[in-house]
Amino acid sequence: MDDLIVFSVFEITRHLRQVVETQIEALYVRGEISNYTRHSSGHIYFNLTDPNATLRCTFFKPANFGLTFEPEEGMEVICHGKLTVYEKGGSYNLNVKNMELAGKGDLARQFELLKQKLQEEGLFASKHKQELPRFPKRIGIVTSPTGAALQDILNILRRRWPVEVLVYPSLVQGNEAPRQLAEGIQYLDSSEEVDLIILTRGGGSQEDLFCFNDEALARSIFAARTPIISAVGHEIDFSIADFVADVRAPTPSAAAELAVPDKKDILGYLNSLGTHLRTSGQGRLEYAKRLLGNLALNLEREHPERAWQSMQQRVDSAALDLVRSSSRFQAGLRQAQTRMNQAQSSMQNRMDQAVTDFGRHLETLAQKIDLASAERLRDSQIRLEKAELKLRALSPFKVLDRGFSLITRGERIITSAQDLKAGDKLNLRLKDGSADARVENVTITKGSDA
Repeated sequence: MDDLIVFSVFEITRHLRQVVETQIEALYVRGEISNYTRHSSGHIYFNLTDPNATLRCTFFKPANFGLTFEPEEGMEVICHGKLTVYEKGGSYNLNVKNMELAGKGDLARQFELLKQKLQEEGLFASKHKQELPRFPKRIGIVTSPTGAALQDILNILRRRWPVEVLVYPSLVQGNEAPRQLAEGIQYLDSSEEVDLIILTRGGGSQEDLFCFNDEALARSIFAARTPIISAVGHEIDFSIADFVADVRAPTPSAAAELAVPDKKDILGYLNSLGTHLRTSGQGRLEYAKRLLGNLALNLEREHPERAWQSMQQRVDSAALDLVRSSSRFQAGLRQAQTRMNQAQSSMQNRMDQAVTDFGRHLETLAQKIDLASAERLRDSQIRLEKAELKLRALSPFKVLDRGFSLITRGERIITSAQDLKAGDKLNLRLKDGSADARVENVTITKGSDA
């Protein structure tokens, strides 16, 4: 007996504690809660049990402060923590750092693993997102035919825009739902007549919505050539389908509003466009009228020779500006006509009559503007010709045709004998030429001083 190594109870317990706490890392333990107690201090004490064993657990207040549910007897949970040994009691215990419901914990881990995998493959990248069509003619919906989500979408579509709807009936929860949802996406995507697909269902629990976190469904959405809106659950619910789809809508009703425009907004835009075109055309004509009036006023004020040249240049410029403005205005009318025709074809039968009437109104307006522009140009030309005749009649060179001559000394025009003296060199301008002369003698006629 003297050769035996004998440990005390404390020594062996201390050794076990060192082994457990240094060599066993933090771990996850699944079991049912029993002997549950929440102390007034905020600490929680309970056992985790399964059919073959029991593990004592301690969940201190700082760790359990953010717990999102109240643990109960018999509840199956997954606890994360480290094992520790109490030396005085000779027992081991799990010091819990986090607790989650067993079922929800599994789903959350599956969700995060699949999300990380698909994100690394690039399925969520914005460069793969397709733009939604502005005026879809046919929309495909993959959902339960009896759910409230479908009725919400149909009601909003009817109110906002005349569009044809094709519903692919599918389960929206349970083990068979992912396969049916993926088949619905593939079926609608294969139809070239479907412009947009909505994948949707109403709210539900995490388990109810989990079928939208299926990998095969996600890859079907990613492979689709048709733009897809995902609207699963409520605004706080996120699914893998939401991340892969081209657009995520917080609710089914929001998906319908994203899918189509509001016909009231389109009609308001068309009316505003027509008003703008009318105002713009009238403004341009008024500007041309004022410009021509100012040119005529300046014509009367300026020297005849310079006025004629300036008038001709400015009227030519004004006429060219008016022609250019008319061309731009006509181009604007044609562009407006094209946009109106596009909107008309999308609004189908219920919008045809209203848009057609508006198009006729625009055409009548364009004809009136064309006639008004042509009349203004003709009036300007007539006024210009009259001004030219008036200027020519007032020109000092006109009297040369009647036998008179224009006498100048240098740059000065001689109009009186008093402006001359003997020896002045003069230039005589006649109707068919000119001659140089010298003054020999100057005689002042009586009465010329007046």
